[in-house]
Amino acid sequence: MASVSTDEAMRRAIDLAARGLGTTSPNPVVGCVILDADGEIAGEGFHAYAGGPHAEIVALAQAGDRAKGGTAVVTMEPCDHTGRTGPCTRALIQAGVATVVIGVNDPNPIAGGGTATLRAAGVEVESGVRAAEAEAANIAWLTSVRREWPYVIWKYAATADGRSAATDGTSMWITSEAARIDVHALRGTVDAVIVGSGTVLADDPRLTARNLRDGTLAIRQPLRVVVDSSGRTPADARVRDAAARTWIATSAEVGAGPDGRVDLPALLAALYQRGARSVLLEGGPTLAGSFLAAGLVDKIIGYVAPKLLGAGPTALADAGVHTIADAIDLDFVDITRVGPDLRITALPRKREG
Repeated sequence: MASVSTDEAMRRAIDLAARGLGTTSPNPVVGCVILDADGEIAGEGFHAYAGGPHAEIVALAQAGDRAKGGTAVVTMEPCDHTGRTGPCTRALIQAGVATVVIGVNDPNPIAGGGTATLRAAGVEVESGVRAAEAEAANIAWLTSVRREWPYVIWKYAATADGRSAATDGTSMWITSEAARIDVHALRGTVDAVIVGSGTVLADDPRLTARNLRDGTLAIRQPLRVVVDSSGRTPADARVRDAAARTWIATSAEVGAGPDGRVDLPALLAALYQRGARSVLLEGGPTLAGSFLAAGLVDKIIGYVAPKLLGAGPTALADAGVHTIADAIDLDFVDITRVGPDLRITALPRKREG
């Protein structure tokens, strides 16, 4: 087997980390590759689920004695605390690893500090290898831990002229089955799905992650959150079924903002305390406008169908923009065709001041 560079090994570790997306929260996704003393791959692993073995432990078990004198290439700084599992720093030191190569440092004050522990034990540590890619692969967790509220993705579906429904209120289906399958896969990667009570009253959605072809539910379901200022969600609404956990978030419980509705920053802080690190905002246009006006959206994923309606509700309501100079500017990061539709991924630009 040919030797590989630490740069190549980090690229592989980043790919491995992605396999844990949607199942590790409130822990991060992490990948690890162990190179033996000759630079050949001796073991690899990823963190698969919260409470399970960390990526380094899986990779070390696979490497066995070949880890001694070798290099551990890991997407995130090895943890340095005992939680449901022991510290990965200790495992790496005991295995005799000579060098640890890290993509990004751990911002968690409880688990961080692994670099110092490794160096104190005589392990060489190199940080920042493929840092931008390692950061991007774990952006939701890293962002949420740094600021202590979840990473927010706004998802919408619209026609090419920006309509979310026809004038008679019909909206099934604006986008194709391929796009809807893609949305269900997206739901499976987040910790919570958020809608407003208006969406529940109008559409009675399930908000579960499932296989559209046979109706089977995904193994892991996100928390269903209904932002319902006055408690209008019907007792028989489908979001109240037993398919997944549901939180009807009212102003009385969460707190009210200046407009008397649910205080959105308080809602996100409460979701973080419940273990949510990434959330999917699915509707409707009024709630989306409120999140955008408050600067609470981190990423936008829009599914645009090759249809025109010319009239009807728009995908986005008032977002606090009253003149073109105040428009919310976006950076497009990906445009992909999904069936006949386009999936547009964009990041809102940070505003000065």
